[in-house]
Amino acid sequence: MKYGAHIFLWVERWSPGALGLFDRARGLGLDCVEIAVGDDVDFDAKAVRARAGAAGVEVVLSPGAEWPMECDISHDDAACRRRGIAWHRRWIAAAAEAGAVAYTGAIYGHPGRVLRRRPDPDEFRRAADGLRELAEHGAGLGVRLVIEPMSHFRTHLVNTPAQAMDLVRAAGHANLSILFDTYHAVTELRDYAGAARAARPRLWGLHACENDRGVPGGGLVPWKALFAALGEAGFDDLSACNAQAGRGFGERGFGERGFGERGFDGYVILETYNSSLGDFAFSRGMFHNVCPDGDAFVREGLRFLKGLRTG
Repeated sequence: MKYGAHIFLWVERWSPGALGLFDRARGLGLDCVEIAVGDDVDFDAKAVRARAGAAGVEVVLSPGAEWPMECDISHDDAACRRRGIAWHRRWIAAAAEAGAVAYTGAIYGHPGRVLRRRPDPDEFRRAADGLRELAEHGAGLGVRLVIEPMSHFRTHLVNTPAQAMDLVRAAGHANLSILFDTYHAVTELRDYAGAARAARPRLWGLHACENDRGVPGGGLVPWKALFAALGEAGFDDLSACNAQAGRGFGERGFGERGFGERGFDGYVILETYNSSLGDFAFSRGMFHNVCPDGDAFVREGLRFLKGLRTG
């Protein structure tokens, strides 16, 4: 497994002044850093690539900063869908320039847009069509497209890994994978292990934190059962897939054939909001003081997560 952390453990917005986080992450024993991007972010892709490369840390991009609501590839308004495609294409290109291994998030729709109605099959089809186009764009640039199910408080489209697999299959593109968020799953799942198995053909990684967004361990997330399932044979060897990223995607790509004989070998990224940065955590809807110190969060989180693999 490769372990990482989201920049929100330390800063509320990426800027050139945050480049030192790559060295900090490496010093803490991390393999990758996830950067939230958006229209309010000063993102110098070349500087990110150079500094991350020098530190020996991989980069993941996600649209977690300012993301216009009208940029939604599932929207019933064709103009909004076009804006969404163009917006994500721009950030996928920035990810490639920065040397990022993946662009991940609720890319199928828009977090915060929740339509309280019966599922619309046309909306699902529109999301699949948009993801297919974006996945093809990412494949040409060597960037994996990874979709993240979120709770029904954030989206109505994809709330579980099984629903994410349905959407991946509908899109029908090899360059689509799934990120399983242990926090969002709390309101959606009764069986974490079963959910991991449902996503097995395309599971790229985990966002790891507790049900209260605190450090993993001691909360409601059934970590032992989840990691036991991840240790089972049948998960794709994502390390081999990652090695292909800079060279394009071969015939096998990330399909549902030829499952690896070992367990999950993807990314585990610690995620929360630093609760000591003024009103940052409050502005993100987190009202608990669960991460006053990002470094301490990483150390405790890594100790617990790595113990699950050896215990």
